[in-house]
Amino acid sequence: MTPEQMVYLVLAIAGAVGGIYWRWGAVIGKVRDDLAAHRLYVAEHYVTKAGLAEQTTQIMKAIDGVADRLDGVNQRLDRVFEQPKTSRSRT
Repeated sequence: MTPEQMVYLVLAIAGAVGGIYWRWGAVIGKVRDDLAAHRLYVAEHYVTKAGLAEQTTQIMKAIDGVADRLDGVNQRLDRVFEQPKTSRSRT
């Protein structure tokens, strides 16, 4: 290989690497911009601290309701098993 061919080979490799870097840099920049736009959309439409607090309050009320119902069932079962057994008279 002549020195001129080596220079052209190095320039070709450098051009290819530069092109790949430029292309992937553009793709990565677009992905970064899309992700930022999506985060903003989600923040505006779905998640707020007040909304999250309200949902948490509703969930806790529902859990308390289930706990109260379970307590009621336990009390009923206790009453059933606490009743003295009456002997049946045979006729």
